[in-house]
Amino acid sequence: MQIKEIYNQFFLWRDSHIKERHFLLFVCFLVGILTALAAWLLKTAIHFFQVFLTENFSHANMNFSYLLFPIVGILLAGLYVKYIVKDDISHGVTKILFSISQRKSRIKQHNMHSSLVASSITIGFGGSVGAEAPIVLTGSAIGSNLGRFFKLEQHSLMILVGCGAAGAIAGIFKAPIAGILFVIEVLLLDLTMSSILPLLVTAVTATTVSYLLTGMGAMFAYSQVEPFMLNRIPYVILLGILCGFISLYVIRAMSWCEGIFHKLSHWKKFLLGGTLLSILIFLFPPLFGEGYNTINTLLAGGDSFRSLTNESFFYNMESRWTIVVFLVLVILFKVFATSATNGGGGTGGVFAPTLFLGCIAGFIYSYALNEMGYTTYLPQENFALMGMAGVMAGVMHAPLTGTFLIAELTGGYDLFLPLMIVSLVSYGTILVFEKHSIYAMRLAKRGELITHHKDKAVLTFLKIEDLLEKDIPTVRPTMSLGEMVKVISSSNRNIFPVVNSDGVLLGLVMMNDIRNIMFRPELYDRFTVQKFMVGAPAKIEISSSMEEVMATFENTKAWNLPVIDDKGVYKGILSQSSVFNSYREVLVENYSETDE
Repeated sequence: MQIKEIYNQFFLWRDSHIKERHFLLFVCFLVGILTALAAWLLKTAIHFFQVFLTENFSHANMNFSYLLFPIVGILLAGLYVKYIVKDDISHGVTKILFSISQRKSRIKQHNMHSSLVASSITIGFGGSVGAEAPIVLTGSAIGSNLGRFFKLEQHSLMILVGCGAAGAIAGIFKAPIAGILFVIEVLLLDLTMSSILPLLVTAVTATTVSYLLTGMGAMFAYSQVEPFMLNRIPYVILLGILCGFISLYVIRAMSWCEGIFHKLSHWKKFLLGGTLLSILIFLFPPLFGEGYNTINTLLAGGDSFRSLTNESFFYNMESRWTIVVFLVLVILFKVFATSATNGGGGTGGVFAPTLFLGCIAGFIYSYALNEMGYTTYLPQENFALMGMAGVMAGVMHAPLTGTFLIAELTGGYDLFLPLMIVSLVSYGTILVFEKHSIYAMRLAKRGELITHHKDKAVLTFLKIEDLLEKDIPTVRPTMSLGEMVKVISSSNRNIFPVVNSDGVLLGLVMMNDIRNIMFRPELYDRFTVQKFMVGAPAKIEISSSMEEVMATFENTKAWNLPVIDDKGVYKGILSQSSVFNSYREVLVENYSETDE
């Protein structure tokens, strides 16, 4: 009881002595520390599992352990989620998008640790996914729950959700700029100056803590072979186009696989996912885990890339094109390995797979051109780096994040121009075919997608159920004009829905249409509602999105429209005035700068 009193006294003191926007910066500092610690803990747990399981692997022979470990991993992770967490923790970034789009910014407390535990088991045992989406969900959950603990207002909670994501990216990659850009491009609908400073505090704090815990070295060992030359720009542009189509393949294939797994029961998902994953990893060992070892190998230069075929059926094949065929197959099957991991019960994201695929794509592209001798030598390490930026920019629809993340991950800042070119070309290529990123596709299909377009973003905050006017009296088609006049006299509205005994909407009575007869008592018994009711200009289904609702208002030029359910039952009246009033409230609440 004493702790509760201290807690309450603290908030009384804080409210009277510290402005919320100043206290928010302190909370952001705490979020930065906690997200960096969570990222370090996740990476440490993954490394522990991988070393414990693979330290006795032979690099010259195929290891049949590849058939077992991934199945055990997704089984353990799936059981943990199903029987301990008892909640869906997959698609972490999509969950954050949904939380923001619903204007709740409330992420469950268990997400501060459940994704961390499940993903470390999944990836540590060989699951072919990344740890970044789980840690982003963990970071956003930390931000959300810390904000609620300190009783911050709604707008501050939304900022803290973004700060948690920025801190997670900054902490796991040591990339503060990429963390901020990820929030801007992928998560938040709009940022003001009051939002930028909290993001900076969190990202810088998380990166600093990460440096203290793991040292100052970049995540990937890379040294630029030679400076970028302008005559290679055409090849960079072609690589960007290739990355765009690879991104399209990733999004389409993963969406297709997800649809298949969605139809299966829990144990069927596990059997299909576990079997597919173990076979793919057994045939193509680079699919084991996040794939960062493969990236380091390709960035190391020299002939180190030949070691990638170790432990596979391609081992000891001497042809110079063996590695090309092998890595092309790895690209094709990586998507299925990732989908099988998540679909079978594991927990992980597509962040690391995009880096993995991009690195291989850039390497194959430059290696093949060099082997064919049609051009001057293209540094394979540099193009592998560019491919990472290109595929990430295409899959995530985030060219700035792709550019800055790769530069920060490797220290390859001298390649900024080609990194930007590849990212922009890849992003432009995929936009022709896919409007939404892999994270946003699920929400877009349900009409719940947050958007960077401010007008549309505000509309996503509005829900038909909250705007319905249900106090308007309904009338029956058999009612007489006299009875209709009595209803009108007790109401201050000029529109009245006509429904049958089952509540199904039949039409509307507009007071203006009967004004010339409603004051003639001799007609009260001669006319019934059925005679003078009219059809509605349009009917709005209660499941419609607000964007569809506004389009209906625009097309019909109506000011009031009836709302029905999927069976035609009348639910209420929706007016443009109520929509506009709510629109302004949301706009002021979420986009106005405060002077406090």
